[in-house]
Amino acid sequence: MANVNLTQAEADELIALEKYRVDAQEWLYPHMGGKVIIPLVSQDGREQFRLDLYRSKIALSRRTYQNRARGVVVLVRLDASGPPHRNPDDEEVPAPHLHIYREGYGDRWAIPVPSVRFSNLIDTWQTLQDFMEYCSITEPPNIRKELFP
Repeated sequence: MANVNLTQAEADELIALEKYRVDAQEWLYPHMGGKVIIPLVSQDGREQFRLDLYRSKIALSRRTYQNRARGVVVLVRLDASGPPHRNPDDEEVPAPHLHIYREGYGDRWAIPVPSVRFSNLIDTWQTLQDFMEYCSITEPPNIRKELFP
C-alpha cells in the first residue's frame, strides 16, 4: 500500500498543482442522495486526483465537494451546510466550513470558509466553480449546469 501520510509541504504542493480533466465526458450533478467521482490529472500525468461531489438525500442545501490525491488523501473538502465541526483542539467551526489537509491530522481540521475565495455559498453552481478554482482545477470537468438545484 502506498504511503498516504503527506508532509505539509507535499500537501500544499498537491493543492497548488494545476489539475485538468482527463477527457471531455459530461458529468451529471448528483441527484438527492447521490455522488459523483470525477478523475483529474496533473498536466504531466504524474499525479492523479479526484473531484468528489456529494448531495444529501434529505436536506437539499447540504452538499460536500472534495478534492483527493493519490486515491484516498483528502486535500480539501467543503462542507457547504450541515452540522458544525469540532477540531482536534476542541474548537467548534460552524458550517459552512473548509477542511484543508494538515500534516499529522489529515482532513480532521476545519476553518471558516474564506469569503474572499467563495463569493456566494447559496449559489450551488458558483460555489462549485469557486471550489474548483480554490483547488487549482485549471481545466474543469464538463458538469451539466442546468441540473443544479
